Amino acid sequence: MTTYKTTQKRARARVSAPARRPAGKYLAIVFMVVALGYFLTPLIWLVISSTKSNADLFNTFGFWFSPRFNLFQNLSDLFARDNGVFIIWMKNTAIYATSAAVGSALISALAGYAFALYRFAGRNLLFGIVLASVFVPSTVFAVPLFLLLSKSGLSNSLLAIILPALINPFGVYLMRIYAEQAVPEELLDAGRVDGAGDFRIFAQIAFRLMMPGFVTVLLFAFVGAWNNYFLPLLVLSKSNLFPVTVGLAYWNGLATQPGNSQVLYAIVITGSVVAILPVMIVFLFLQRYWQGGLSLGSVKG
Repeated sequence: MTTYKTTQKRARARVSAPARRPAGKYLAIVFMVVALGYFLTPLIWLVISSTKSNADLFNTFGFWFSPRFNLFQNLSDLFARDNGVFIIWMKNTAIYATSAAVGSALISALAGYAFALYRFAGRNLLFGIVLASVFVPSTVFAVPLFLLLSKSGLSNSLLAIILPALINPFGVYLMRIYAEQAVPEELLDAGRVDGAGDFRIFAQIAFRLMMPGFVTVLLFAFVGAWNNYFLPLLVLSKSNLFPVTVGLAYWNGLATQPGNSQVLYAIVITGSVVAILPVMIVFLFLQRYWQGGLSLGSVKG
């Protein structure tokens, strides 16, 4: 009797499961569409607004094009404003973001590898400190960093932006998790038996296995450094050293002053569109590595 009842329950479960599955599927699709619309709406507005003149920005519907296509004029005004300082800002941002991304990703890879595959005194304590720092807002460190950089004479320099960005606690955490699953200890033991040193084992064996995770951290660090605003605002006062975020904010502040809004609003919006293009290109280029790096953590080797 018990076996018969169990069989009936399993049969009812098999019959009812297909009936429940479409509802959950449609709910997931609706959620994804809503989330996609939420994230794409500002971008769509930004792209459409970059094709309008300053007057059309305020006199036409925000999510549709105006009769006059003004994108090329906006681009011309953008690159000609203040003797082409926008190009300098973009170059500065590229230097900041590339240096910070490569440096922080490499440091995170080395630290994560050491935490994952080496046994030393205080390892768990040190990693706990690193993990705890992930939950500390970056704005908490802004004033101490400003004072430290001022005392060391690094204010108004490239290093004032690059050096703080090299420390990436989340990257260390991610690389440790990745190294634990991607790098087998037996492979390292085989390298030691063959006479290879620790650094050679990391560079020639472990780093290649950790490459998807490295690229994932690199991408996150690049986007974070490219969008960095608060720290450059504090430590930089020379306009020729501004990243594009601070530069556009400076122009936007000028746009609110009487007499400037007829030009600067359209320029700021067009500059914002140009500024996000490198991030999109880097993301699309590294997307397959990024997806691989994130998916490994969900599969236990």
